[in-house]
Amino acid sequence: MTKLSVNINKIATLRNARGGNVPDLLQVAKDIQRFGAQGITIHPRPDERHIRYQDARDLKPIVYTEFNIEGNPQHNFIDLVLECKPEQVTLVPDAIGAITSSAGWDTVKFQDYLTEVIAEFKRNGIRTSIFVDPILSMIEGAKKTGTDRIELYTEEFAHQYGLGNKAGIEPYVNAAVLANELGLGINAGHDLSLDNIKFFKDNIPGLLEVSIGHALISEALYLGLDNVVNMYLQKLK
Repeated sequence: MTKLSVNINKIATLRNARGGNVPDLLQVAKDIQRFGAQGITIHPRPDERHIRYQDARDLKPIVYTEFNIEGNPQHNFIDLVLECKPEQVTLVPDAIGAITSSAGWDTVKFQDYLTEVIAEFKRNGIRTSIFVDPILSMIEGAKKTGTDRIELYTEEFAHQYGLGNKAGIEPYVNAAVLANELGLGINAGHDLSLDNIKFFKDNIPGLLEVSIGHALISEALYLGLDNVVNMYLQKLK
């Protein structure tokens, strides 16, 4: 079964809109795990417009499944990860001020930098994953950094699937096959939803984990959080 890690950034966005503690981010994280999700993902950004750095610290004793912290490995982010020591850190090349993630790493151009950062995390017992586009040279470059896993950036798949073009899965299949051959674990995320998750999972060999936030929280507005978490779990079997 592919594991489900729920990204709770949107819960923090809603909380921050009023400046109080409603909804309670920590309680939501507890509930999501109680509903059956196998992980909690957060993606703090430098401006802390949704998840705050303190949220990561507060969540550490709350998350008893897998804690996954995503972000651009700038100095403050590295310090936060080393302080919290999550089970997994996912490196994402976010530009400052970006609304959301828009591309994977160029693992050839930034290979030395990624190798250095990954080595530091691995010395501290933290599993590493690199956010990448489904481009074979980027998968090969990721292997050379020493990362444990890659996370396939799935926005283009989701877009093509929404247009009815199921052939849009092909670059992801090829990337997964190569990753498996190279001994890299495979995660995936971005714009995966109840509509497309089963097709993606069924076609990607060795898919270990998906991280889903925006779609899942949006779907939960209509269907309820407990129900939606379990709907994903059924599709990921």
